[in-house]
Amino acid sequence: MVNRFQFVADHQQRYGVKRLCQIIGVSRSSYYYWRSAAGARAARDAADAALAGRIRAVHTAHDGTYGAPRITAELHDAGLRINRKRVARVMRRFGVQGLRLRRRVRTTVPDPAAAKAPDLIGRDFTAGQPNQRYVGDITYLPVGDRGFLYLATVIDLHSRRLAGWAIADHMRTDLVIDALHAAQRTRGSLHGAIMHTDHGAQGGFNRSSQHLDHGGVHGQEQEAGAGAGRGAEAVGGGPGAAGADAIAGSA
Repeated sequence: MVNRFQFVADHQQRYGVKRLCQIIGVSRSSYYYWRSAAGARAARDAADAALAGRIRAVHTAHDGTYGAPRITAELHDAGLRINRKRVARVMRRFGVQGLRLRRRVRTTVPDPAAAKAPDLIGRDFTAGQPNQRYVGDITYLPVGDRGFLYLATVIDLHSRRLAGWAIADHMRTDLVIDALHAAQRTRGSLHGAIMHTDHGAQGGFNRSSQHLDHGGVHGQEQEAGAGAGRGAEAVGGGPGAAGADAIAGSA
């Protein structure tokens, strides 16, 4: 609409306001109101330009990461009373954009069909000695525009140090089995250790409080490779395993 009014203003001397308004479909009263507000628009444009300068200064000071909410907060701290909507409008107008994070990938997906494993550590995330209790998880790593890689980790609750990890472009069972291979190589044996992870369905890894009683990794591969949510034998390599199924990740 503003462009139409500006068109009338630019050509009114040659064609007349009445004729131009009829041709482009606007009322003369609206056009005259728009023209009467020219001074206010000019003042607002000048104020927006000044505000844009301050916005750019904050934006640059924070490496181009701040968006409208944080920039508004910074301006408030500097004594400028202004609302977030105006800051957002001026940022759009002058092409200032904060860092936009990608939508978070949900890596822990509860499996409603799977039986829940018992919580063998009772929410006590401590361990009296090494190689006694572990926690594991799968997280995602953005890789440019090509998607994600997935990182499986196994952490000793005694030392809080990484015992093993594995990385792949999928969340299949192979990822977490590779992680267990790595953790076992690091520690020599995971016999009798308890593995605690979130409830979930990816590759059998996120099965709450899983018990690792390793008689050998090969037995674990055979059982766990058959699918998530198997019994204690899935990680124990045999019927001697005393807890729920488990698969961890590492290297």
